Amino acid sequence: MDRRQLADFLRARRDRVRPADVGVVAGPRRRTPGLRREEVAQLAGISVDYYTRLEQARGPRPSRQVLTALARSMRLTDSEREHLFQLAGARDEAPAGPPRDVPAGILHLIDRLDDTPAFVIDAVYNLLAWNRMATALLIDPTVWPVADRNLIWQLFTSPYTDFDDPQVDEYARHCLADLRRAAARYPDDPGVAALVARLRATGPGFVQRWVDYPVDPPRSTSTKRIPHPVVGELELDCQSLHITERDQRLILYTAVPGTRSQEGLRLLSVVGTQQF
Repeated sequence: MDRRQLADFLRARRDRVRPADVGVVAGPRRRTPGLRREEVAQLAGISVDYYTRLEQARGPRPSRQVLTALARSMRLTDSEREHLFQLAGARDEAPAGPPRDVPAGILHLIDRLDDTPAFVIDAVYNLLAWNRMATALLIDPTVWPVADRNLIWQLFTSPYTDFDDPQVDEYARHCLADLRRAAARYPDDPGVAALVARLRATGPGFVQRWVDYPVDPPRSTSTKRIPHPVVGELELDCQSLHITERDQRLILYTAVPGTRSQEGLRLLSVVGTQQF
């Protein structure tokens, strides 16, 4: 492990990432164009002290999981990711579970969607990447612990989930169908098993649907009604695009042209997260 070169590389890449590219609100008093150390740490789900020691060339050898999270947080290309692993003395082997490294081209794509909320999930609905519009429409995922950045977990633990709503109930069953298929594809992955165990502990809302053993075919499109505190309720088309080589999905929210919902998205692209 080359601690000095690793530190230099991390600093250089951190300085290159614009806050808006990763859904971070820059604020008026920012002195650096790139990310702060604490922002990288938060995005990667590690402590600020741990990341600081890496940049000061005095940290321990980071695990593959930490390296993958850092590569994702700083939008590294495939070649940059490979270089990061080499500097850390780690082998970039294919994981036994759902891949969490998002292709660089997908990251660059969602960064440039100025009026379209977009995010990437893995096979078990872990949130891997998101753009500024997704943060403005839904929530900033960095407010959740890394272990809770999972859409199925949020669905079954949110106090606002109304399973009496047919749309919500249908969405829940499709999520569990996807989770069933992922559990079959990755039977030896402890992360998948741990997620199912945590969800079982949430109560009958999950358990009753899970024992029904849903295996419905996946949907590529759906319509969602999303209330927003600033622009009001939006009716949006949700498009799911499969990233085959990573077993991930790119989720896009769009509105029918000429509708009030399209105007709401346009307003949201201007307002961003400034009002809430």
